[in-house]
Amino acid sequence: MPKTAQAVIQKTVRMERDSLSSANPNTRVNPAALTLRNSPAATDQSDVATILSATDMFTAAEIDIAVSLLAEPIDAGYRFLFADHSEGLAGFACYGHIPGTDRSYDLYWIAVQPACQGAGLGRRLLSAVERAVIQNGGERLYVDTSGRQQYAATRKFYLAAGYAVAAELPDFYRPGDGKIIFCKALGPAQDMPV
Repeated sequence: MPKTAQAVIQKTVRMERDSLSSANPNTRVNPAALTLRNSPAATDQSDVATILSATDMFTAAEIDIAVSLLAEPIDAGYRFLFADHSEGLAGFACYGHIPGTDRSYDLYWIAVQPACQGAGLGRRLLSAVERAVIQNGGERLYVDTSGRQQYAATRKFYLAAGYAVAAELPDFYRPGDGKIIFCKALGPAQDMPV
């Protein structure tokens, strides 16, 4: 990403993160009132960066990676789902077929604005990804996450959604920060919760 674009995104992220932190924490978003789309919009790069930054879960380098994926052509294998509400982007997911596999897919990213968390939006995005994977002939969805305590709620989220731990790689990201790989065998689309 050019340095000028990166500077603009970082400035926008700081401004939007500040506005998110002053938002009413009791405001809940109804997941049924959200609109899901799979085509990127003009503001998605800065919105994705804002969401990831606001969660306080990702490093600047990780945020740069997520934003750069939006610039990739669709034939690069990255697919996106965006969840919009009346005030803009509430959450997103990025997934794709794992190269060299027959029917395995990877969930690369899933994140929800902190002000929208706890209302079922993450589950709705995950279910939509699972349905899309099935519709494209996929049978397994893999998810990587950190083993740090900060990610305990994330791991609980995947377990509650029917994922099982497939592997644990100690010290994968850095000393004391292992990688936990979850997997879910997917069934027919009609069996997937909405």
